[in-house]
Amino acid sequence: MLSKSRLLTPGPTPLPERVRLALAKDMIHHRKEDFHGIMERVEQRLQRLFGTKEPVLPLASSGTGAMTAAVSNLFAPKEKVLVVEAGKFGERWREIATMQGLTVVSLQIPWGQYCTKEMVEAALAKDPDIRGVLIQVSETSTGVLHPIQDIAALTRTRDVLLVCDGISAVGINPCPMDAWGIDCLLTGSQKGLMLPPGLALIALSQRAWSAANLLEPTNFYFNLRAERKKLASFETHFTTPVNLLVGLDESLALLEEIGYERIYAKQWALTQLTRTGARAMGLSLFARDHYTWGVTSIQLPEGVDASVVLAYAKEAFGVTMAGGQDHLKGHIVRIGHMGWVDWSDVLAGLYALDQGILHANGFSLSRDYLEKAMAAYNEALQGEPGAIVPSVFVRS
Repeated sequence: MLSKSRLLTPGPTPLPERVRLALAKDMIHHRKEDFHGIMERVEQRLQRLFGTKEPVLPLASSGTGAMTAAVSNLFAPKEKVLVVEAGKFGERWREIATMQGLTVVSLQIPWGQYCTKEMVEAALAKDPDIRGVLIQVSETSTGVLHPIQDIAALTRTRDVLLVCDGISAVGINPCPMDAWGIDCLLTGSQKGLMLPPGLALIALSQRAWSAANLLEPTNFYFNLRAERKKLASFETHFTTPVNLLVGLDESLALLEEIGYERIYAKQWALTQLTRTGARAMGLSLFARDHYTWGVTSIQLPEGVDASVVLAYAKEAFGVTMAGGQDHLKGHIVRIGHMGWVDWSDVLAGLYALDQGILHANGFSLSRDYLEKAMAAYNEALQGEPGAIVPSVFVRS
């Protein structure tokens, strides 16, 4: 018996049918009026999504391209930045900054733990030459959610730019850029925005633009000043990924029809569903607190190989999930529950995980983990998500 294929990775994520149909539309020219109308509408919707009055620039790249653009446009070579390294993508900030010739101060945090405001404050006090903090909103490799609002309250009172990778956060959990005081927020198309990979989005605060305007561009392609100038005429600086922007227009329309408050409530509830189900199976959660709303990282029992579990889940039940990265490979499973994913998909993922563990000679402590998971989902939908980050649930 064949099972429905379910993509429960932390990106790429499933595509809604109406987005797939939009992606399949006939090609239009990226310098003509038809495209200008789409870009104008997309820009207004992106500003609402990011929570900013500043322009949100589309780039034809993965999210890593936007990370590169942020570093190369905001900081001069040899300037000093603080990089929060709490996972694979924190390490990526360091690698990008180092390659761009910046002086990097690493704030290394054990994987699975989060960065506190006090940690950043201590690092800035120790080294007043630091001009930027590079951090993830959501560290996709571990499932940790950093307290960005608290950190932003610190950096916006100093001559320090807060640069946030929101690739697995934007459209998944609230991170209103202007209200919090984030100086740079970026994301990619393949997660909360329910599109294929290949499109990145980046926005700068007014003070970040002031910094960028003082620097001569050092990257021919990722030139944000040139992109901003071109966006004024609702175009991009270089050749546009037309179908992705047409699809983005549709996905943003869908998100607004649902309403961001309802989307965030659903994401919170799916997180509670997944975490409760895993605990009911006797499994440990890798991110014990301050956890992200789009991906749950689950530790497997000693002697159970995650690669065996994942392969069996895909083969027997059609469920594709992700494993750990670097030293976590083989030890954790990451269940993505972002974008066009609902409770039934995640229940199927939990069942496939349970059966995969049994197949890999592990064991399960519960026969009612699915019932407990669904009860947690329904309970979470009844109230505001407040156990971890009470200040970020913003009603529209």
